[in-house]
Amino acid sequence: MGKVSGFLEIDRHDRKYKPAADRIRNYKEFVIPLGDTETKNQAARCMDCGIPFCHTGCPVNNQIPDWNDLVYSGNWEQASANLHSTNNFPEFTGRICPAPCEASCTLNITDESVTIKTIECAIVDKAWQNGWIKPMVSTEKTGKNIAIIGSGPAGLAAAQQLARQGHSVDVYEKNSKAGGLLRYGIPDFKMEKHHIDRRVEQMQAEGVNFHFEKNIGVDLSMADIEKNYDAIILSGGSEKPRDLPIEGRDFSGIHFAMDFLPLQNKVISYEISENEKSITANGKHVVVIGGGDTGSDCIGTSFRQGALSVTQLEIMPEPPEKENKQMTWPYWPLKMRTSSSQAEGAMRDFSVLTESFEGSDGILTGLNCIRVDDNLKKIDNSAFKIKADLVLLAMGFVHPIHEGLLKQIGVTLNDRGNVQANEDDYMTNINKIFVAGDMRRGQSLVVWAIREGRQVAHSVDKYLMGQTNLPR
Repeated sequence: MGKVSGFLEIDRHDRKYKPAADRIRNYKEFVIPLGDTETKNQAARCMDCGIPFCHTGCPVNNQIPDWNDLVYSGNWEQASANLHSTNNFPEFTGRICPAPCEASCTLNITDESVTIKTIECAIVDKAWQNGWIKPMVSTEKTGKNIAIIGSGPAGLAAAQQLARQGHSVDVYEKNSKAGGLLRYGIPDFKMEKHHIDRRVEQMQAEGVNFHFEKNIGVDLSMADIEKNYDAIILSGGSEKPRDLPIEGRDFSGIHFAMDFLPLQNKVISYEISENEKSITANGKHVVVIGGGDTGSDCIGTSFRQGALSVTQLEIMPEPPEKENKQMTWPYWPLKMRTSSSQAEGAMRDFSVLTESFEGSDGILTGLNCIRVDDNLKKIDNSAFKIKADLVLLAMGFVHPIHEGLLKQIGVTLNDRGNVQANEDDYMTNINKIFVAGDMRRGQSLVVWAIREGRQVAHSVDKYLMGQTNLPR
């Protein structure tokens, strides 16, 4: 695939970022794309490796060597068609996926993996620019009605697949716009929201009906939904945040990350005004508790709001700078990674446990912390304090919200509090009700949500029609 000797002749060259001093002045995307020539050169590095482990590293099973070869050959339109055959929204994954495919690349044995994510993004962006992405309207209607509850990536992928099969699809979303965490959790500087808007327009042209500000289980009863549809897909995500119930938790100035991040996104999209933003990092010393992607998003947003300082605390030990390839490849390795937001000036500290919050007159002033060993046991005489005006809890999500929808329908939950269903048919314990995405698997990646959305569409189509030609 690509140029047979390309990986020997061409060095890995990936996209760059605008300087931090420039990018923190606004909320625009700051990744600098490669030009067409350089992208083709990078695609040429995809070697004829015989067993493309990138296939298994990619949750949606993108045919990566195939579209790399098409890009190298200059056939961008066919590359787009190939890419879209496995991934409904490559502009999402090309921007925010951590690229486990690159970790699985054969060339990653020498830390020189193909720039798969960059090439993917270049393909879909060029496809939009050239008008190759058009609505795919079914010419035959099945007469079957499907309700999808939640418009995150799983719900959107399922809706698009099923509408293209000729089914009538209604998507119910509790917020005023589609996208779920894509829209309200991920900052615009990582992915501007017009990428979602144009996909929604495409899907509406394909026959998908969106119903916004409809919280099923609150605004509408689940009984009404069940009565009016032949199949129902639950794709409401995992929204119950992990709390930190320690002394001082009730001080003013301590918030969940998902109380903080959506406010800024809503300001940018003109859903609320700047004055309506109830939480801000402007002029504050910010501490982010949690070392994952959500914590990183809090960092980047805090800097753009004008934080005086940002410190990120992680209870886990500092990972190694470089993984042991013989032990990890082709799987996703544990190693030190620095996000673009962390590189903007955040202070990071590992093996830190927050024991209590300090405050005065009910207002947060700082944290009392202690260091822990690799077994998370407290280390004697290692206590210290951190000054803070704002603490953002970004420790992940434990399970979907149970109140309302899930309690009304009585679906079975697993021992983690997620909706119980297998990956064979995605059906819950209740006939005609399916589940996909984070609501089933727990908090995960956008690319896994897209995969589950596509697979649940396959199962629903087969359930309704007795057979299906939709891919899994």
